[in-house]
Amino acid sequence: MEHVVKPWAEVAPRLVAVAAGREAADLVIRGGRLVNVQSREILDGWEVAVAEGRFAYVGPDAGHCIGEGTQVVEADGRYLIPGLIDAHMHIESGMLTPAEFAAAVIPHGTTTMFTDPHEIANVLGLDGVRMMHDEALMQPVNIFTQMPSCAPSAPGLETTGHEISPEDVAKAMSWPGIVGLGEMMNYPGVVAGDPKMLSEIAATMRAGKTVGGHYASPDRGAPFHAYVAGGPADDHEGTRESDAIDRVRQGMRSMLRLGSAWYDVESQITAVTEKGLDPRNFVLCTDDCHSGTLVDDGHMDRVVRHAIDCGCDPVVALQMATINTATHFGMERELGSIAPGRRADVILTSDLKALPIEQVFARGVLVAENGDLRVTCPHYDWPLKARDTVRLGKELVADDFHVEAPEGASTVRARVIGVVENQAPTRALIRELSVQGGAVMPEGPVARIALVERHRGTGGVTNGFVEGFGYEGRMAIASTVAHDSHHMIVVGTDAEMMARAANRLGRVGGGVTVWRDGEERALVRLPIAGLMSDAPAREVAAAAQAMGDAMREAGCRLNNAYMQHSLLALVVIPELRISDLGLVDVTRFEITGPFEGQD
Repeated sequence: MEHVVKPWAEVAPRLVAVAAGREAADLVIRGGRLVNVQSREILDGWEVAVAEGRFAYVGPDAGHCIGEGTQVVEADGRYLIPGLIDAHMHIESGMLTPAEFAAAVIPHGTTTMFTDPHEIANVLGLDGVRMMHDEALMQPVNIFTQMPSCAPSAPGLETTGHEISPEDVAKAMSWPGIVGLGEMMNYPGVVAGDPKMLSEIAATMRAGKTVGGHYASPDRGAPFHAYVAGGPADDHEGTRESDAIDRVRQGMRSMLRLGSAWYDVESQITAVTEKGLDPRNFVLCTDDCHSGTLVDDGHMDRVVRHAIDCGCDPVVALQMATINTATHFGMERELGSIAPGRRADVILTSDLKALPIEQVFARGVLVAENGDLRVTCPHYDWPLKARDTVRLGKELVADDFHVEAPEGASTVRARVIGVVENQAPTRALIRELSVQGGAVMPEGPVARIALVERHRGTGGVTNGFVEGFGYEGRMAIASTVAHDSHHMIVVGTDAEMMARAANRLGRVGGGVTVWRDGEERALVRLPIAGLMSDAPAREVAAAAQAMGDAMREAGCRLNNAYMQHSLLALVVIPELRISDLGLVDVTRFEITGPFEGQD
């Protein structure tokens, strides 16, 4: 079953008739306090009447809209706020399909998501994007798709399962649920005038849709200005107040994110709360949320609460999660406010600061109440090609995970990826490591890292070193979630454990596995593209919790360490990463060797 809301133009006669009192509304909510994000007011006693899944009347008294068959909901003095909107996110990061992600976030008041499925694009190409798009349109809430722009995210520095072309982008712009281009991560390409990147942006602009941005560089000189001139309209990569200010001064929307591993709201929202900048160009998003975060902490309700705790006026925070986002995507006449003609997405809450999500209506239908989902979220029939994506090409052995030292060396000065807790960037470290039997032997805080090719079965393994997880004993963790190329990342202290972990994921078709002292201690099965499970969020969260427990038992104390693990191959964010082609110096966008002095 597809949950379809008819266009405003098509149902306007009915909306007019209901607002005028000639016809009865389908739903009336009365006796509440309406939060008007259009005018930044709280209107006591205002009521709403809904017909055809849209608001027909919004005003002081909807009594004339009530007739036989009208469902009347008593707000009992509670606030009516618009359904919450996530401005930028990746469903795959929750390890869930669109249906199960929707089922997890609807009780938290999220009724609209702008999603970029570039994870599955790297594995299955345009076909994978279409599968995500099609399941998204089946849901009882609004899930819009941004066509991924960068697969690979950095051409020449990694090899993906599939590539996205300008022709793919142009084709997708005609699909009903496509609202724009996903984050343009290849900012060096845009700045350099790369024809492929500019062609994708042009195809999006010609279709009248929004170009998503991703400028992960601290350089605010000519490159930044050149990037903005290319067309990206927003950016979620800011971490400092000055980042937010610099973006909005250039006419971009500054997207402030609070995800499972990103804590970038508090450091930037001071641009509004202290510097007094106009908040209309600031929006809230999650970017990446684990299933555990969704189940235990919430989704966009969590972000809004956090913004309020950081000193933001509650109504302004709500604007950043509703009307500002809708306006950014050119959909303010469709979404983001409680106003005539808009989709009837509304939340009832008794406290604007604590923001308990007590009742959620989407398109005029009660979809959740007091944390319980009240609707079905239909599943797409994922084909075999989406479930057969982990191809290692051979049985891996311990020797595949050794780094050979230069001949005759007793020690080496090795390049080491330094993990930074709660942040996307890494540090490029140099550490002196010992050599035994011609192989480099990391010890202490330095562990092994490998990227295993899994799309084409080449048997390729790139090896390096990583610091910051704190692992101890004989252990390994392997994951087929490896942003953005989504090969397989294996981190460990023991080469034999690393081989066993990698081979295990080859057998089960993808996921995450933790091994210690010769035994598997946790497994999260992700059979769809090696990225997602079609099980409910609570089941996936339980498996992910066991994974996190196993990581901690192996000595890791980082907050959301798995998210940090999955980003170690993200070759568009500085400073040092790993890909199937080697170590990547992201400050120069060049492949580099494992030892100091190698370029």
